Amino acid sequence: MTQPFRLAAGGRIDRSRTLTFTFDGRQYQGHPGDTLASALLANGVRLVARSLKYHRPRGILAAGPEEPSALVQLEAGAFTEPNRRATEIALYEGLVATGQNAWPSLEFDIGALADLLAPLFVAGFYYKTFIRPRWAWRVLWEPLLRRSAGLGDGPRLPDPSRYDKCHAHCDVLVVGGGPAGLAAALAAGVTGARVILADERAEFGGSLLWRRRALGGEWAEAEVAELARMPEVRLLPRTTVFGYYDQNYLMAAQRVGDGFGPYTGPGPPWQRLWHIRAERVVLATGALERPLGFAGNDRPGVMLAGAVEAYLQQYAVVAGRRAVVFTNNDGAYATARALVAAGVAVAAIVDPRAAPGTAAVGGLWHPPIYAGHAVVATHGRKALAGIDIRRLGGDGFATEGRTRRIACDLLVVSGGWSPAIYLFAQSQGRPVFDETLAAFVPGAAAQPQFSVGAANGSFGLGRCLAEGAAAGARAAAECGFSNGGPPPLPLVEDAEEAPLRPLWLVPSENGKAFVDLQNDVTAADIALAAREGFQSIEHLKRYTTLGMGTDQGKTGNLNAVSLLSAAVGRAVAETGTTTFRPPWTPVAFGVLAGREHGALMDPVRLTPMYDWHRAAGAVFEDVGQWKRARFYPRLSEDMAAAVRRECLAARDAVAVLDASTLGKIEVKGPDAARFLDRIYINRWRNLAVGRCRYGVMCRDDGMVFDDGVGTRLADDHFVLTTTTGNAAAVLDWLEEWLQTEWPDLDVFCTSVTEEWANATLVGPRSREVLAALAPGLALDREAFPFMAIREAEVAGMPARIFRISFSGELSFEVNVPAAFGPSLWEAVMAAGEPYGITPYGTEAMHVLRAEKGYIIVGQETDGSVTPLDLGLAALVKREDFLGRRSLRRPDTARGDRKQLVGLLPEDPAIVIPEGAQLVAELRRPPTPMIGHVTSSYFGPRLWRSFALALVAGGRARHGERVWAVGPRRRIAARICPPVFWDPEGGRRDG
Repeated sequence: MTQPFRLAAGGRIDRSRTLTFTFDGRQYQGHPGDTLASALLANGVRLVARSLKYHRPRGILAAGPEEPSALVQLEAGAFTEPNRRATEIALYEGLVATGQNAWPSLEFDIGALADLLAPLFVAGFYYKTFIRPRWAWRVLWEPLLRRSAGLGDGPRLPDPSRYDKCHAHCDVLVVGGGPAGLAAALAAGVTGARVILADERAEFGGSLLWRRRALGGEWAEAEVAELARMPEVRLLPRTTVFGYYDQNYLMAAQRVGDGFGPYTGPGPPWQRLWHIRAERVVLATGALERPLGFAGNDRPGVMLAGAVEAYLQQYAVVAGRRAVVFTNNDGAYATARALVAAGVAVAAIVDPRAAPGTAAVGGLWHPPIYAGHAVVATHGRKALAGIDIRRLGGDGFATEGRTRRIACDLLVVSGGWSPAIYLFAQSQGRPVFDETLAAFVPGAAAQPQFSVGAANGSFGLGRCLAEGAAAGARAAAECGFSNGGPPPLPLVEDAEEAPLRPLWLVPSENGKAFVDLQNDVTAADIALAAREGFQSIEHLKRYTTLGMGTDQGKTGNLNAVSLLSAAVGRAVAETGTTTFRPPWTPVAFGVLAGREHGALMDPVRLTPMYDWHRAAGAVFEDVGQWKRARFYPRLSEDMAAAVRRECLAARDAVAVLDASTLGKIEVKGPDAARFLDRIYINRWRNLAVGRCRYGVMCRDDGMVFDDGVGTRLADDHFVLTTTTGNAAAVLDWLEEWLQTEWPDLDVFCTSVTEEWANATLVGPRSREVLAALAPGLALDREAFPFMAIREAEVAGMPARIFRISFSGELSFEVNVPAAFGPSLWEAVMAAGEPYGITPYGTEAMHVLRAEKGYIIVGQETDGSVTPLDLGLAALVKREDFLGRRSLRRPDTARGDRKQLVGLLPEDPAIVIPEGAQLVAELRRPPTPMIGHVTSSYFGPRLWRSFALALVAGGRARHGERVWAVGPRRRIAARICPPVFWDPEGGRRDG
């Protein structure tokens, strides 16, 4: 298992160790520091994948995240990952990878027959074919296309890897660890500013690690060591910053486990998600090399010049034995010199420019240079064997003269460099087209950030260093840190380069010229789309699938923009770019979820009395994020028996409910009452201090959003309660209107849900229990009326006591600071023992409130129910409030809208299933549904079943018979008012 394309010396790999890995069933060897791509090239593996549509042989084109073709299936079983770029996979012992989109193998792929049928699979073929006969779509074409779609296979087992999240704040975030990024981080770091330097590679240094310049990897290592000694600098290698959001909020994925292979034991996580908030951002993201468009440019052995040099210098791998360089700029001449120095035969340099740069040509004695020529075709079956070149016409739209064939196994191509402006564009910055560079560069920034170095279109090393240092120093100064300017930089003189010649497509009569190698989009597809009217780049993208693969068109998008511009006769700047959306590179679902899966998928919130409930044997249910006691079974009781006992205790004696989960929001400020008047359908400015009021809020469409009780503690101080599951949404709703629509109101909203514990005493004996706990508090009906609040000591604890009832019984909601919750609960249980006090859960609570006709938002409402439908017209004030205009629409005043009613089954022992549809008569389908059941229970003190329902025109149908229909039974019931217990309210009022 030799590595025939590995040089005997050089590179930044660890030759003291040998790693064994498997690709497509065959074993190979590599070294620590290799990527899977470099190790495959070292072993002479050219065929790595098959293309998406045509199943053409594909090899390795690039050396980083821009790689469009070399996608592999990494590992198997629970650890498998599809569509991983070989260029980004750090080699480790035992690595197993396979090629994708091929059957039965990469070498012999039946799907390659699609290449012979290519004329049928032009751009947008899926919009034009498979239409007739109509029956064939479902039984033939759709199953066939679904089977053919996609590349790799998704995992079928849970991912056992561990992922973490981390939040960080910094003064200066530097994205990119190349020369410009290192200079920026150093300039900011020496001021004492908090600096984060993130780079997607395992080593900092960028192009210094692979391109021979006045500075090399040694300078980068020294600067990184200096940064590591700075206490306020954090270095994040193997970290891809993939998203740039508002207010300098960025997200990054760190591949902590790179090079270790799958593992599940203790130790660092497999990957970590960083949430970063920065005062200033320096974007030193470098540039991406562009391929050239010519027939057969997708053949294995065609590689970008920068990638060839990176594999040579960083991994000591030669990508071929006999090379041809095809370039429209001076940069690839350095690659030719490096190949010659490594012993690779460079057969020719093909340059479409009439006069290549003098400085670039200097030092090249051996290869002939074909100026004014272009590659018009490639040859070879599954790997490159040779190329054809011809002279390029002066206008670039035709070739002329005789065709010259050159044997080679490596074609090094370079179409120029495009600044990596993805984060700049995500931050809402506007790129502009630079005619000299033939590339989009950053324009005006929309957020406090600076683009430097190659990311700013500055490709000379000296300019990169200068721009980076200046931006780092300025960013730190704008954060309040300064030490007189950037630190001294090494003197580097940038060589002058001849201008490149933009060349987006070499004319050719035969063969496909690919623009997007991942999705098999050709130059002919773009021309066809333009002829068919898709002249917007966004429309072209969707019609041809250009740039919609996992690489997001990193190597092909600008070429496509230029080809479209030429086809429709407009400037590239006018065509513009597609929208840059995060993530920049694919991000695993696991790293987005972090540890938030399984039991940790959603935060679990516990009330202060949770331990008591658990010890008492409570059965819990999830209400929003809260664990609430549903019922408290005794001995062999089932839920029905336990709920019956709890309901009877509340109706006949005394019971206690843990209501701590209710949302609690404090609203304070001089304009608090005015604000609430706009939010709720009823009045709040006339609420007296010390009194409570039931309120309903609507969305602006007039539909019920939430309800609860508000209490006025002072002229400028209210406390609102909300439904348990809707507390966060209500707070968000209040803040949205305060911050965006009514910023003139002097009001502050604060969530205090978890600041208070609530023990709600319910029942005819509740006043006696509370009297034992608060002997100094007057509790008679006149001194402490319904819908009032008192502050007093309860069992020696400071408390707010609300005379509110959600059960229809005499009730006191005792609120104490959360830390006193367990003590309050135990005191209540002790004081209530002589009266047979019984804890009750949410199931009994539902029975009690439904008997009284009290609604629950989300159960009696579904987003299409108004206060009028619920019989709350008396609450609706005449003055304006959110949703008032919608409530005045004719549709919301229709008499046949679904309205809240009660239902009494004719068989009192039958409980109608919740959600059951209601019909006015039994007949053969189709039968119109007139409503549905929202809540249905058996009432222990009613001695019968009952239900709440929404019925069309329900309030005018009291006494009518309806049927609740289900798959197996029809249940007859009579419509009645929705209040079943104590309609006069005497028990509630005490």
